[in-house]
Amino acid sequence: MPALVSGVQAPDFKLPLLDSGGNFSLQEAIRRGPVLAAFFKISCPVCQFAFPYVQRLFAAYGGKNVTIIGVSQDSAPDTQSFTKQYGVKFPIALDELKKYPVSNAYGLSNVPTLFWISPEGEIELSSVGWSKAELEDINRRIASATGAPKAEIFRPGENVPDFKPG
Repeated sequence: MPALVSGVQAPDFKLPLLDSGGNFSLQEAIRRGPVLAAFFKISCPVCQFAFPYVQRLFAAYGGKNVTIIGVSQDSAPDTQSFTKQYGVKFPIALDELKKYPVSNAYGLSNVPTLFWISPEGEIELSSVGWSKAELEDINRRIASATGAPKAEIFRPGENVPDFKPG
């Protein structure tokens, strides 16, 4: 369970982006709409399982008034390898190695941890590990925020477990 739960203000942060050389700012992102912040480590098997599904959300809704950002707890070269291996195309920010100031500010104890942050900067949902139901909830929230039809992120015939601890 993350230290930050629904109803609390999300700590503001600014981190370097993996590919662009720029920075990601939560404060700037929430001005455009809600933010899904997905924290991960490349060695985490549950992250390896979950991030292709987060990518499906990005593919379905990217470019609309919702920001999906990954927050890596690994080096830039290792994170780059992860994004290529798992087909991750959404922006990735790099938390400072060894100190992890943003991960610590969000009270992370396990990864993956996802936070749905409202345009007012409030955490509306936090999800630790893999939860199919919580990812579906995030899918509904993104569809509602963008005005788009709800995307089908789970394909017919896929064996998708309901839960995997992080």
